[in-house]
Amino acid sequence: MKERRDFLKGSLIVAGAAVLGNAVRVQAATMFPKGLIYTKEAPGRWAGKEGAHVPVVTMKGRMVAVVTPHPMTKEHYIVKHTLLTTEGKFIGEKIFTNTDAVAESSYTLPEGLKGTLWATSFCNIHDFWLTEFTV
Repeated sequence: MKERRDFLKGSLIVAGAAVLGNAVRVQAATMFPKGLIYTKEAPGRWAGKEGAHVPVVTMKGRMVAVVTPHPMTKEHYIVKHTLLTTEGKFIGEKIFTNTDAVAESSYTLPEGLKGTLWATSFCNIHDFWLTEFTV
């Protein structure tokens, strides 16, 4: 579990470094090294696994709900969700265990926040997945 957390922390550091300061935003699927982050449009080696791994985002006012429709079993489950800006500003996270019934989290956006956000989902087997959306 510690190795997975270290990987996730490292991924977030890479994400922050990749979008330094006010750098022009580039589509998430193309801005990271291949095989580091997967999306619905770019599932890489996990093609066919998108349906259970891509975070699904819904919004109601300033509330953002993230659900990953993935089974939660002892051997295979979603470890964590995060929500952040494309500039690397961390909005929130939720850590899951294999005993959680579903991988779902919710976040309240800061007042006045507009722009593109990233919702992430980390699977203990199928790596780090990202959904990009705009508020």
